[in-house]
Amino acid sequence: MSQQSGLDERNGLARRMLLKVLHGYFAMSRGMTLGVRAACFNAEGQIFLVRHSYVPGWYMPGGGVERNETAFQALEKELREEGNLELTAPPQLFHVYFNRRISPRDHVLLYRAQVLQTAPRLADREIVEAGFFDPRDLPKDVTSATLCRLRELGGEVSPADFW
Repeated sequence: MSQQSGLDERNGLARRMLLKVLHGYFAMSRGMTLGVRAACFNAEGQIFLVRHSYVPGWYMPGGGVERNETAFQALEKELREEGNLELTAPPQLFHVYFNRRISPRDHVLLYRAQVLQTAPRLADREIVEAGFFDPRDLPKDVTSATLCRLRELGGEVSPADFW
């Protein structure tokens, strides 16, 4: 994997304000916020990343766990919505992170997953670009958090407790 420094996904006042508003809504509607993300690998060992319309950088797919939804259900939903991805084996929970950058009560479950893409993921209002990449040749502007998680998954460093 390349040793990029990564793009700080909280860059810019407008983005930080939007994230605060969104997470404020989630905190009111959910209490504690819980999210799922997955390092999704295809049979060739490539990782799937997405680029959103509302924040800069490349991320692993994921999203929030809604009321009356299990983490596994949320993971399957997010993989389907963000990448037309289906799990080919049970996902493995890699680590639980406290995401204090977002709010004082946000946690993220990171899974390692083997996936199959059922159809190309076309751009829309949420996802402007998506694709599989060689972990040693990632696209420009991969977020710093994504790079840290990939180093942890690769065994280069121990998993951190904070996203």
